[in-house]
Amino acid sequence: MRIALFITCLADAMFPEVGKSTLRVLGRLGQDVEFPAEQTCCGQMHINTGYQKQALPLVERFAEVFAPYDAIVAPSGSCVGSVRHQHAMIARRFGSTGLVEQVEAVAAKTYELSEFLVDVLGVSDVGAYFPHRVTYHPTCHSLRMLRVGDKPIKLLGAVEALELVELPAADQCCGFGGTFAIKNVDTSTAMLADKMRNVLDTGAEICTAGDSSCLMHIGGGLSRIRRAGTVFRRGRRRGGTPGRPTWTRSLGGRPSCTSSHMAVGGRDPKSALPVGWPRISPTRIRGSR
Repeated sequence: MRIALFITCLADAMFPEVGKSTLRVLGRLGQDVEFPAEQTCCGQMHINTGYQKQALPLVERFAEVFAPYDAIVAPSGSCVGSVRHQHAMIARRFGSTGLVEQVEAVAAKTYELSEFLVDVLGVSDVGAYFPHRVTYHPTCHSLRMLRVGDKPIKLLGAVEALELVELPAADQCCGFGGTFAIKNVDTSTAMLADKMRNVLDTGAEICTAGDSSCLMHIGGGLSRIRRAGTVFRRGRRRGGTPGRPTWTRSLGGRPSCTSSHMAVGGRDPKSALPVGWPRISPTRIRGSR
């Protein structure tokens, strides 16, 4: 089987270890993976922001570059979601019949990494070891568009010494949504506040997900809490709403948060986050309980 790595532009530019980790995981499972250097952005951010016609050259490029491969694998639920659910739409509206057929053929063999591991390779245990308390955030595209279901949970559950903690309100969006976070700042921030509160309530050391962008958003929020010397607690601010997030000054010994980038796929807990999909800039939460 000829496999291509679709790295995604965000991971390539900001989290290059994601691509390396993907290759490491698949290589350890006996797969030869190629990296087509001609690949570019899939066009997701253009399409979601309303620049659909402008995304057509990117859709054409994606189909052209990846057509020769038997499988295309990406460590990103959102970008795979765009390829599978948006590319054909763009081709129908602004392209040719031939492009529609080519795009549909490529989309049918494009997989998010956990899908590829579990459904195509039939692997749920990648032989990883990670002695930490972990919570999992199912990103919107992987949950609703790709419907990866419990595949990431199966991969996490098979990791030796890993303690998996359920994330409260896990199906709620973290508030990123690409340019949504820029155009709707207040709404995005409120959604992020809820997500951070739920992450901290788990007492986990690591928050993981299948999208670098969502982890970047959550990790960015948590890192700001630490830099401000604050912790995130439930409670009522004077005149506020019960149960909503409250910012309070840390008095020491309370939760502090930071982001770290970790490679995936090895047995060395210092170098690998051991799920089957190479994630991606997990958010580390030190001393959260």
